[in-house]
Amino acid sequence: MIPDAASPLVAALAVLVAVTMIVSVVGSITRVVMRLLAAPGVVVHELAHKQVCHLVGVPVKEVVYFRFGDPPGYVRHAQPGRYRESFAISVAPFLVNTVVSVAAFLGFAALASSLGIADALATATADPIASVTALRDALEAASSGELALAFALGWLGLAVGVQAFPSTGDANTLWTHSRSEWRRRPVVLLGVPVVVVIYVANLLSWLWADVLYALGLCLLAFYAVGGLGF
Repeated sequence: MIPDAASPLVAALAVLVAVTMIVSVVGSITRVVMRLLAAPGVVVHELAHKQVCHLVGVPVKEVVYFRFGDPPGYVRHAQPGRYRESFAISVAPFLVNTVVSVAAFLGFAALASSLGIADALATATADPIASVTALRDALEAASSGELALAFALGWLGLAVGVQAFPSTGDANTLWTHSRSEWRRRPVVLLGVPVVVVIYVANLLSWLWADVLYALGLCLLAFYAVGGLGF
């Protein structure tokens, strides 16, 4: 028999254990879902590394486009013989992911503008109620196929844009190459600011800098198509 005085304590411990298990399960599911949502960006990022390795003649040893481990993807290649090869391989994802993200966002912005969604959102600050009404009408008038395409393009643009920043591993490679070559070729010091920017960008990713960058690309796309009142 459990003493009556101990019953509240046992109940509290049981509730605490149950809540901890629920939080753990929900956290695990959330991490899996977030990894899956980011998968297109990871694939494009690693594909950019791989393709530039082939372009500059650096042998690729192993490629993992996506996985649930850490890192979510990687490319193992031979040591580049020249600094410019290392530089090209390291910064390739930033250029490729940015271009792919902007292309997806341009499609998203053009479709949102044609459906009247962009116009509805453009009036949100001036008249929120009218904006919500216009947005509801635009969504109801659009076909399920158009809405699915808009969602897919927006998701693709965001997922790829978020993964545009080179990793700290890329920065480490560039830094190692810079230290080993700067005495023979001082011009490699021009790449040091790029290394610093990569480190800072990855540090600021904790403050959602990568997401803000992707959203900035989205706004740029809407500006290009004249949406959102631009």
